[in-house]
Amino acid sequence: SPGPIIFRQRRYGLDGRPITVFKFRSMTVVENGEQIPQATRNDPRVTKLGAFLRRTSLDELPQLINVLQGTMSLVGPRPHAVAHNEQYRKLIKGYMVRHKVKPGITGWAQVNGCRGETDSVEKMKKRIEFDLEYLRRWSLGFDLLIVFKTALIVLRRTNAY
Repeated sequence: SPGPIIFRQRRYGLDGRPITVFKFRSMTVVENGEQIPQATRNDPRVTKLGAFLRRTSLDELPQLINVLQGTMSLVGPRPHAVAHNEQYRKLIKGYMVRHKVKPGITGWAQVNGCRGETDSVEKMKKRIEFDLEYLRRWSLGFDLLIVFKTALIVLRRTNAY
């Protein structure tokens, strides 16, 4: 579909500072706005190539640029779109604590099944619980465990869309 190959989205990073996160574009072009509809399973906005990129998690690969820039880490709480961040910070106690570390390409929540759409506050609360557990348990060994589990998920192509 027409549009740039690389998708850029404003999100919050370390200490709640705005960052630009890079991904391969997998959907028809949607502007950053106050309302950002989350991708859903069988979302009609997802292109054919985009479906492959999402299924294989290759759409996340450009975030290695963010890691090299120092705005993200390989492992940490996943950054959310600014509009979602603003919504959930008001609804979930402790939400902003997750910004005490750099956001990651993968995280404890993701390897525990919290990937894809968060269509309810309860689903987001569960993600945040995993993010806060990550902060409490952080160590090099824990990060290596998360990287290993992520590799298994990507190789099995489970829970991605």
